[in-house]
Amino acid sequence: MSWFRKKVYPPFWKSYKECFRGKQNSEFKNIRFIVFDTETTGLDIKKDRILSIGTIAVIDKTIKVSDNLECYLTQDLFNTETVKIHGILKQGTIHKVTEQEGIIQFLEHIKNAVLVAHHAAFDVAMINQALKRLNLPKLKNKVLDTGHLFVKSKLDTSKKHFSLDQLSHRFNIPQHDRHTASGDAFITAILFVKLLCILKKKNTVISIAYLQRSNERIGL
Repeated sequence: MSWFRKKVYPPFWKSYKECFRGKQNSEFKNIRFIVFDTETTGLDIKKDRILSIGTIAVIDKTIKVSDNLECYLTQDLFNTETVKIHGILKQGTIHKVTEQEGIIQFLEHIKNAVLVAHHAAFDVAMINQALKRLNLPKLKNKVLDTGHLFVKSKLDTSKKHFSLDQLSHRFNIPQHDRHTASGDAFITAILFVKLLCILKKKNTVISIAYLQRSNERIGL
């Protein structure tokens, strides 16, 4: 593909990029958050591949069930060891699309929304690696991590990393469809809404900048 060398990108990337032009909606209650999750063949960002992507929207602390995406990607790389976790077979009856089509669907769905995920760095990195294979730039969206938000709440200062299982148990969130991309996105969306409510009580004004800011002091 010659998109990158010539700096000429395909229409779907231009359409995605166009979403970030002009003044962005800054009023918190109107911001569209897209909570998402990826199921993958493993945890090696460079070697492994995305098997499925699941998303669900949150606006004004309300989960918008109808605003979602679920897509499964064809598996050129197959790892039998991870099937026991996500249950996605190489063949099967589930309709699957190519990696490029999956990325197109994802970009068309998220637009300029603020992305939310649990341990978001991994999911974002997997999407960015897929974009790299298409000779495209990285995601432009702002990103929030529910793991970071829980630490920010200071409800538990014993450690800095909490699994989705640990937090869903702590907040009594049913683990329906756990380890499916859509199921984990929905669980994370519930967690996200709960954490927003907790942080709202601690701070009268909540902004994206505040949610992204680390609690740790740097320097003296």
